[in-house]
Amino acid sequence: MYYAVIFTSTRTEVEAGYAEMAIKMVELAKAQPGYIGMESARSEIGITVSYWESLEAIKNWKANMEHVEAQEKGKTTWYKNYKVRIAKVEREYEF
Repeated sequence: MYYAVIFTSTRTEVEAGYAEMAIKMVELAKAQPGYIGMESARSEIGITVSYWESLEAIKNWKANMEHVEAQEKGKTTWYKNYKVRIAKVEREYEF
């Protein structure tokens, strides 16, 4: 069992620094204890799913100061809106 944080967003027209910050946040998340992985798609809407060992690990990631700065920049500059969902993954399978 593990947890998924599902972040969906609609972007503004502002590009300034967005790509660089997205790359930085991926690298920062990878260094966070409890991080398992991430999948992302960005076109008409952005969808990023990150995987974590525990709710505590997710809480610590949300409170990471560089991540907090990115969250604020997202609210004021890069996103028209966003939604975060946290789900427990009880089973997975793949082909």
